[in-house]
Amino acid sequence: MGILAEYIRSLKAVEVEEFFDLIFYRPLGFLFVKLVQHTSVTPNQITIFSAVAGVAGGVSIAVGTTSALLAAGFLLIVYDVLDCSDGQLARLKQNGSRMGRILDGAADYLVSVAAYLGIGFGYADRAAAPVLIWILTIAAGFSNAIQAGLLDFYRTRFLDYLLHRVSVLEDDLEAFRSEYHALKDQKGRLGEKIILWLYLQYSSIQRFAVTRADEHAQTASVSSENYVVANKILMRFWTFLGPTTQVTLLILACFFNVIGFYLWFIVVGGNLAALTLKLIQNRVDAKLNLTKS
Repeated sequence: MGILAEYIRSLKAVEVEEFFDLIFYRPLGFLFVKLVQHTSVTPNQITIFSAVAGVAGGVSIAVGTTSALLAAGFLLIVYDVLDCSDGQLARLKQNGSRMGRILDGAADYLVSVAAYLGIGFGYADRAAAPVLIWILTIAAGFSNAIQAGLLDFYRTRFLDYLLHRVSVLEDDLEAFRSEYHALKDQKGRLGEKIILWLYLQYSSIQRFAVTRADEHAQTASVSSENYVVANKILMRFWTFLGPTTQVTLLILACFFNVIGFYLWFIVVGGNLAALTLKLIQNRVDAKLNLTKS
């Protein structure tokens, strides 16, 4: 198998990949994967390493100096490259797991929390109006989560149709919920409990942001080909609300020391884009008869 074909196999699907992932982070991540592919390094270990780099980036933002912000930018680049690598390695080795997927999501949330706390303590506390900046920081954090949740929902649905697979979104969620309740009363396994709890909270946010339709009914009501054709361009726009785009904007904000601009861009620009895309998506869904009656 040629190197290009192997790289493409390491991707989820080009149609749902974020722009900055395709042109920067995933190519670098793939080079790293090739270095460790035949070693004992596991996708979960890479996920943990990426989280450490990302949290360190958040701490650097909290320091707030020019040199610390530069360090934060580079640490966040390392985080995003490794965040791409874990999934790429899992797909190439075909050893991905459901828990690994949740661990990856939990790591992303941990890094996001660290980044926004870093912004709060490193930028808001030094601002002329700290309370206002803290409010803006919190609003940006929630906006980030909702926007990423919207993308995750529509990306999962797009992949269901693109790959001609029966949606397992609800089945997976019920399985995770049952597993969490089974673990909750047991002693030990604290890490798994935390990861499952975080995933269930994420799912709650996602369902708050998205009016859920019945996935199995959707699959029967429209052909995969028609769905992909109707949503391909819209899916590309959705990807610009993804975590990689948001992290890239934060990296640039760190390099140029314009954290305030980043916060306003996420709260105003990101939410306007999300609302616009949601309205367009609702119209597309209605034309395809995907909305609940």
